[in-house]
Amino acid sequence: MQAARINDGQLTIQDVEVPEPGPEEARVRITSAGVCHSDLHLARGEWHGVNVSVCGHEAIGVVEELGPGAERFASIGDRVILGLGGTGGGYWCGACIHCLGGEPRLCAQGAGIMGTFAEQFTVYAKSLVKLPPSIGDEEAPLACGGLTAYGAIKKLFKHQINPGSTIGIIGAAGGLGHYAVQLAKVFGYNVIGVDLGEERLAFVKDLGADQVMEPAEAEALGRKGGVDAVLIFSAAKAGFELGINMLRRGGLFVAVGIPPSSEGNIEINPFLFFRKGITMIYSAVGTVQDMRELVDLAAAGKVKSHIGRTAPLSELPQVFEELANGGYVGRAVITDMAN
Repeated sequence: MQAARINDGQLTIQDVEVPEPGPEEARVRITSAGVCHSDLHLARGEWHGVNVSVCGHEAIGVVEELGPGAERFASIGDRVILGLGGTGGGYWCGACIHCLGGEPRLCAQGAGIMGTFAEQFTVYAKSLVKLPPSIGDEEAPLACGGLTAYGAIKKLFKHQINPGSTIGIIGAAGGLGHYAVQLAKVFGYNVIGVDLGEERLAFVKDLGADQVMEPAEAEALGRKGGVDAVLIFSAAKAGFELGINMLRRGGLFVAVGIPPSSEGNIEINPFLFFRKGITMIYSAVGTVQDMRELVDLAAAGKVKSHIGRTAPLSELPQVFEELANGGYVGRAVITDMAN
């Protein structure tokens, strides 16, 4: 079968053996796979200390074989979405304080999904969510991009940022941010979408944002009182710094994106932190139940993926280059794994 592999920092498409499902695993024939910005970081080795030989972690496919015990969670022929993103969905124990507390990503035995740029993929069957016919293969990015945005929006409720509040979404036109704009409006928030360039801002406005602005205007807004919460989907350090400056006193800072390690660490002025009294948290992906809820929202037409690029697996290296250069708006999806 064809699959993407990373060797010495180079992404290539190779012929590899078809994987066999282990206990409680399902083998899925991948029909589409989304391209996440984190795949680009991983392929280029841009996160220090994180080295992988495969990439791709959001996909839709059909279950073709089950390992021992997997029949309790999936059936052959099920059309499924491989959820929870790259940091979850591969395994979790289900019994530790993190699993029982709704944060299986933090499980010490946890494993992520990685390697969906392939014709076949084996996956922990408990993490699969069955899809209705109304959700097409182009919605593969819901598996990480959509789920990550949904998990971040749910953090607003957890921290008493209630519907009607004003939130800033930094990186609003991106692969994750464009989901967050839609979901925030579904739940009744006043949304300010922040991004660069007229085309991207027009796209964010079309998604339903109440206001759109470039970073300089957003920072000025912070000096005039600021917003109740910011969600940082930017993969640049500058987006994090903007988020702190954009917040009102006592606001909520939700980090989602991860900049390249080469940009250095995020610095916080202790006096500014003290003066503003903000709450800072990180939000990553979500749970299987979150994925079920998101699938229901997508089936109801309340959130959808904006696909700016489609390609066969053979063009994945080119798609990565376009992603790095901002060559398309929204998401890219690999739609043909055999070519």
